[in-house]
Amino acid sequence: MKVVMLGAPGAGKGTQAKMIAEKYGLPHISTGDIFRANIKGGTALGVEAKKYIDAGQLVPDELTVKILLDRVSQPDCEKGYVLDGYPRTIPQAEVLEKALQERNEQVDFAIDVNVADENIVNRMSGRRACLKCGGTYHLVHIPPKVEGICDACGSELILRDDDKPETVLKRLNVYHEQTQPLIDFYQARGVLRTVDGAKDKNEVFADIVAILG
Repeated sequence: MKVVMLGAPGAGKGTQAKMIAEKYGLPHISTGDIFRANIKGGTALGVEAKKYIDAGQLVPDELTVKILLDRVSQPDCEKGYVLDGYPRTIPQAEVLEKALQERNEQVDFAIDVNVADENIVNRMSGRRACLKCGGTYHLVHIPPKVEGICDACGSELILRDDDKPETVLKRLNVYHEQTQPLIDFYQARGVLRTVDGAKDKNEVFADIVAILG
């Protein structure tokens, strides 16, 4: 079972991807993790990717797909995998589709975790992080015991630049331009399934399990 997770930044698709992977015994594959593993391992693909990353450039789609296909060729992916954060654009989806077709494979499900922009802004602007120990909180859902102070180490909690409303809105605009067209792409292939990501994460997961079977 090959699953692609779709959804805006902050929609919770990463959380759901991990839960799916755990329940079905599938690897949870994010391109960021694969890049880091290849760079750390000093593989030929990793060395090539590092050149782009060090230069502050995006890794080209062809190289990303090579690294991805190398990962999904590992024995732990025989029964399938959950892709989180890839593809992000139509060209990436087309390159992936072509590469899978050459192996007589295809994406079985594209799960769109759908959340309204307003909800995402509220969700992300409520996050607080501890820079010292890496602890994460949310003013509504996981508040610290003492406002503004990390439970674990007593350091000050901050609102990261990534989570500020203006930054979140910029990221959402990029998502709507580049990634949302993937919904139509996978809809046309008959594999798109949409769940309401505004629900509690366990309810969202139950909806996804009902789809995957």
